[in-house]
Amino acid sequence: MSYVAINVLTVPKERASTLEDRFAARQGAVDSAPGFEHFELLRPVEGTQDYLVYTRWRSEADFVSWRDGQRFSDGHAASTARPAGAGPAASGSSIWAFEVAQTSSAGVDRPTAER
Repeated sequence: MSYVAINVLTVPKERASTLEDRFAARQGAVDSAPGFEHFELLRPVEGTQDYLVYTRWRSEADFVSWRDGQRFSDGHAASTARPAGAGPAASGSSIWAFEVAQTSSAGVDRPTAER
């Protein structure tokens, strides 16, 4: 059963393009992490200024191993290498965690729901 970690980033409107540029500069950095399955950066359309950083993993242990590992630290340290006076793009952050209970994808065979 997959594990989903969603980082909820509160981003002031004037910092949105900065956030997206910083993610674009690190695109693919997590792709080869053991257990990594999927990443999406979700831009708010209305009703919130929160961006969602959606990652899906084979297991919680795989996510924790990546989060606590050197590659995570290196990637986030690189994001702090910004011009003098340029602060963080997000003004707040929280993590939501889920196990995938059901899934559906167009054109993909679906496994039977696990219980």
